[in-house]
Amino acid sequence: MNFWKMNGAGNDFLILNNLTERLSPALFPQIARTLCERHLSVGADGLMVVDAPTQGGDYRMRFFNSDGSVGEMCGNGARCICRYGYENGLAGETQTVETTAGMVTGRRIDRRLYKIRLNDPTTVKLDTSVAVDGIPYPCAYVELGNPGLPHIAVPYHNLQHAGEQALRELGRKLRWHPAFPKGANVNFYELLGENHLYERTFERGVEDFTYACGTGTGSVVTVLTLQGKVSGRQVRADMAGGTLIVDAEQSDGRITDLYLTGPTNIVCKGEITDEELNLKTGT
Repeated sequence: MNFWKMNGAGNDFLILNNLTERLSPALFPQIARTLCERHLSVGADGLMVVDAPTQGGDYRMRFFNSDGSVGEMCGNGARCICRYGYENGLAGETQTVETTAGMVTGRRIDRRLYKIRLNDPTTVKLDTSVAVDGIPYPCAYVELGNPGLPHIAVPYHNLQHAGEQALRELGRKLRWHPAFPKGANVNFYELLGENHLYERTFERGVEDFTYACGTGTGSVVTVLTLQGKVSGRQVRADMAGGTLIVDAEQSDGRITDLYLTGPTNIVCKGEITDEELNLKTGT
């Protein structure tokens, strides 16, 4: 199998083109689990598979987390796959990508910078609270698309200097909290200035922190825009892997358009020769 490895602000992915590979979809979860395992294989946060469109898009994006579970959508992944689509002649500078959560549009700004329109927020609960070990944590709940990709936005003081293990444990407990039946991606954030925030995301399906989360950043900015804490225009989110920019347009108390802009990086291109994968899938 041929593959590309890409990352968007440090959120890294493997991309397979099933238009040419013609693999059975039943194999994709095992392929994701095997190839995304760091140290034992290529390593990545997720697997993206380019497949034939079924709803009028340029192509279909199938997304699998590193644990093999299906992801509804991935913002950084969508930006990367838009570059893949453009550079492989699957689409032009403006393209439409079919995802499990709905259609996503993407636009090439320059060779490495891409902008996508994220799925619409379909569920927004601005003021809620959940208790972990008897301590209440104020948060907001957002789902993007349909079926909705679940996120919680959790303010966290002095986030840049938070203890890693304690924050990871809290993220894990919130991710599995019974208040969120679908589970949730946990986005800790701290406002640093006007339209400027720092964010860390404990991702469902990766079960750890990732270097960036595009849909998570969009969800946090959705919350802060509706709360009047940011303008919704050119909001800068700094993460471990880099910086993303979000624009959130609102009308009548809801977000009508949500855009994510950020860098892409082609790390390597090659051929998968993983012998363990051959044993497990017969590929």
